[in-house]
Amino acid sequence: MDKIKFLTECITQEIISFIVDDKDIDYDKAIDCFYSSQTFEKLNDPATGLYLESSAYVYEIFKSELANGAIVQEEQ
Repeated sequence: MDKIKFLTECITQEIISFIVDDKDIDYDKAIDCFYSSQTFEKLNDPATGLYLESSAYVYEIFKSELANGAIVQEEQ
């Protein structure tokens, strides 16, 4: 397994656990929710470099996507 795939899978597993805990839903529903997101799509695109970020950072992007219906860059 290459490094990018390994890092992506680790982040994905942690985010699914975050979803289960935060949303109080079952594991299968959390998997479906994350796998169908734009965040997951971007995480799996090596060009974004998102696989280099922490699980917590990627999860914040995912929560923002859920709240806004799409990935929106937050202004700082």
